Order: sequence, then C-alpha cells, then structure tokens
Amino acid sequence: MAWHLALDVDRGSRVPLALQVRDSVRRLVEDGTLRAGTRLPSSRQLAADLGVSRSVVVEAYEQLTAEGYLVTRRGSGTSVAEDGVGLTPVSSALTAAAATSVSAPVDGDGGEAAWDLRTGTSNLLAFPRQEWIRCVTVALGSAGHRELSYSPPAGVPLTRHILAGYLGRVRGVRTRSEDLMITSGFAQGLALLCHVLGDRGHRTLAVEDPGHPGEREFIASARIRPVGIPVDAEGIRVDLLEQSGARAVLTTPGHQFPTGACLSRARREQLISWARAVDGYVIEDDYDNAYRSRSDQPSALQSLAPDRVVYAGSASKVLAPALRLGWLAAPSELMASLEHVRAGWDIGCSGLEQLAFARFIDTGGLDRHQRRLRAEFAGRREVVRREVARQLPGTRVLGGDGGLQAYLELPPAVDEDALIRSARGRSVLIRGGRFHTLTDTGRPPALVLSYATVGCEGLARGIAELGVAYRRLLPGAEEGDAPPVPG
Repeated sequence: MAWHLALDVDRGSRVPLALQVRDSVRRLVEDGTLRAGTRLPSSRQLAADLGVSRSVVVEAYEQLTAEGYLVTRRGSGTSVAEDGVGLTPVSSALTAAAATSVSAPVDGDGGEAAWDLRTGTSNLLAFPRQEWIRCVTVALGSAGHRELSYSPPAGVPLTRHILAGYLGRVRGVRTRSEDLMITSGFAQGLALLCHVLGDRGHRTLAVEDPGHPGEREFIASARIRPVGIPVDAEGIRVDLLEQSGARAVLTTPGHQFPTGACLSRARREQLISWARAVDGYVIEDDYDNAYRSRSDQPSALQSLAPDRVVYAGSASKVLAPALRLGWLAAPSELMASLEHVRAGWDIGCSGLEQLAFARFIDTGGLDRHQRRLRAEFAGRREVVRREVARQLPGTRVLGGDGGLQAYLELPPAVDEDALIRSARGRSVLIRGGRFHTLTDTGRPPALVLSYATVGCEGLARGIAELGVAYRRLLPGAEEGDAPPVPG
C-alpha cells in the first residue's frame, strides 16, 4: 500500500537522519497527530519519499517499535500502537457504520483553441472512476437510516474522523474531528470564513500579490476588502503584512499560487508570530500539496499553530470539482462560529458522497491516485522546462518541482499583453502575470502556464506555437525570424 507520511528532515543538520526521522514520528504520535492504528508507509516507500537510504528509516522504525510507539505485524505493515498493542484499522469502522468555484476560469471557456494552458482545474480524465464506483456502492449498500438521513452541518462524523487522520498523516495537520468541517468545496469554506471574520469586526483580508483574482473578487463580494501583500522567492512578505493593518491573511505557503514559491522556515515562524501579535488568523489554502515532491515538502503551516491557522483543502484539484468536497480544520473557538453560520445556510453536503470519500481514503485509493498523478505531472514539468528553454530563450521558470502550473518570468523588453494576444492567434490560451496581480505592478512580465490538462505531446506542441509568437516579439525580430513549428 502506497501510504504517505509528512515528515521534515534537515540534511544540513548535525543530527543523524535516522534520529530526525525517529524524533519526528515520535512527536506526531505524542501530540496525537498520528493516532492509534494509523498505518505508516513501508520503510522502502518512506525512504524513497524522503530521499534517504532505506537503512535510515529501518533504524528509526526499529527504535520506535522497541519504545512501544509502533507495532509491526506480518502482512499488515507498521502502524501506531496503543499501549504496545496495534488497533484495528479504521476501515472496519467504516464497514460497520457503513456553488461556483473560486478557482474556475473567469474569462470564458476557450472556444476552439487547441491548447488551453490556463489554470483552474486538474487532470479530470484521470479520475479513478471504477474505484470511486466501488466506494459509492459500498457506502450505499451499508447505509442505514442514519446514513440516509440528514447529515450534521459540519459533516458526517465518520468522514471527519477519517479525514482528520489522513490530514495528520500526510500533511501533519493537528486537528480533532470535532474541529473539522466538510464544505461544498473551498469556495464555501472561504465564504463561511469571510462571514465569521466580518462578524468579528474584520474589514480587510490580506491576500498574496500576485494571487488568484477569482478569490479576490469572492472576498470583495463578501464585503471584505482584499489587501494585496507582495510575494518574493521566500513567499509572502510578512514585513509588509505587518504594516497593512489586516488581522487575517489568505495564503498558499506550501506552493504559492501562481509563482510556486515555498514559504521559508523563517517566514513561517514570522507569520505565526504576526497572527499571535494581532490576535488574528492565517487561512492556509493547501490547494495542490498532492503534487509536491515528498522529499522537500514541509508540513502544513497549521501544524505550527493550530490555534491561529485555519487549514483549507478540497478534492477539486485532486479528484474533480464536481464532487464539491472541501474541508476546513479550524481552531475550536472559531469552529463554533463557523458551525453557527453554516447551520443557517444549508444542511450539509451529501452524506453518501462523504462516506464514499471516506472509504476512498481509508482503502488507500486517494494515496494511489495522488501517486499516479504526481508521477504524470513530474513528467509534464520536465517537458515544460525543456521546451521553454528551447522555444522561449531568456525566460526563467520559477518555483519548485511540484504543483500544477509554471510561472514563466519573461525578459523585461517583452510585451506581456501582446504575447498573450499573439498566442491566442496561434490557438494557445494562456494568462499573464498581470492577470494575477492586484497592486504589485513592478514585477517583470510573466506567463502562468498550466500543464494540468494537457499531456506531454500537447505541451510540447503548444509551447512551440507559443515560442513562435514569443520570438516575433523580441526586440529586433522580423517576421522571418520565427521558423515554422515542426509537425
């Protein structure tokens, strides 16, 4: 089973890697993030995810087993122990208990364009239909009177329990199922948060700049003013956030959208300190963590301060937006207000969908699906880097080795708008950096290229067409300077 486990290792530390792995797992068990009975990855798989030798993980697992934190059973792998005795996996409990998205494209459907390289969705053709059908069948077949009745506004208890354990295992999220709410995608979660913040006197919400224009419009429609905070290579500028007067911020610390920057360790600590100092909140949009390299992926920001960070995620980029499944892990005192507002809005999401999703997680389906897509998108990123270097000379590809899009910083002399228009004329749809900018207009011209819906062959062809448009716009270029795209 290809389970995931979120751990941080510091290769620059003098502490041996085996001790780092051992201590990280021990902390997760002791603070309740990893619950009794939680399955851990095999030593081989965790070593591959962390980029270390297998002996490092074997040594850590053996020590933790000897200390009573873990238990290993033949045929069942390694799991978290309780008083030295492994528990029955939560899948047995499942058998017994048996809106417009803020990330949707905002400028049309693309018409007849051959290559749509705009952001907004994921690889929907890869949706695991057969596995999902099986999960729905089991959920429906085992549903009794309680499961077929109205669900609690915050979500089906079993689904919240399983999802809380999953988020703890994969992202290090520290939450109880009581502090987790299932929402109709990220959009509803953001709407609920804006409503609660407004009731508490917040009139502004800081957002990253550049960021997602759809989210800014959504926030403004909730009568809260979005305040842009510039982003650099280390993520959001917390020093400028401190000067903004805002007491809440929406951020993508794991993989900033759209630049791809990862919030540095120093900035993470600085951001938490700011939230405590202003008695405010950080809303962590963990929109594409499934597609980050496991060897360099930091744990969720929420793990540092569960009392100040609201962790938000959804199945839209991982599975499909049509499921309308999202979640919020919030501080207890904030969750009470969220539940109060939610009760006046609707009576919860589909209970059967939630139960199917719980089973999909619990049987390892979500882990397997993410691993397949992560490998696929890694190949596409390589195509983007290679073809951009060939077709768009002088362009820099920013961001790390993960995510669903690439931020292409263009030479200063290139006219961003003219390039986008010219690309459209060659049947390539793409957005520019200014499309995502609120006030930080001093950034160099850029393109934001999504590779979520176009395969490797289509990416190569689309970037080649983009390259023709690009080279014709370079200073001193003439019509004949751009050779025809090879067929």
